[in-house]
Amino acid sequence: QVQLVESGGGLVQPGGSLRLSCAASGSIFSIHAMGWYRQAPGKQRELVATITSGGGTNYADSVKGRFTVSRGNAKNTVYLQMNSLKPEDTAVYYCNAVISPRSNTVIPGNYWGQGTQVTVSS
Repeated sequence: QVQLVESGGGLVQPGGSLRLSCAASGSIFSIHAMGWYRQAPGKQRELVATITSGGGTNYADSVKGRFTVSRGNAKNTVYLQMNSLKPEDTAVYYCNAVISPRSNTVIPGNYWGQGTQVTVSS
């Protein structure tokens, strides 16, 4: 079993900052990529930012220049530094990881955290 545990959400005023953290644990042989998605009320879940095992990053256009995704030294953690937050960033943020649980895994699994609420409001 693989578990992803997020932390760091909360309420922040427009223009403020938050840092989300996510740690993967359990049966892990290799982590291919980690990242963040978000889902606002009444909307579909959307990609926010991802980072591969090689350090390559990908961002949604709406967050470029404001958000930064990074990996921890232990490589089983991922962070999302969110600056200049806007009310439209309000959503439940989900950690995602593409993981091979065992050395003989043919197709890596796609794992999700439980989500953490981010609310941007004055």
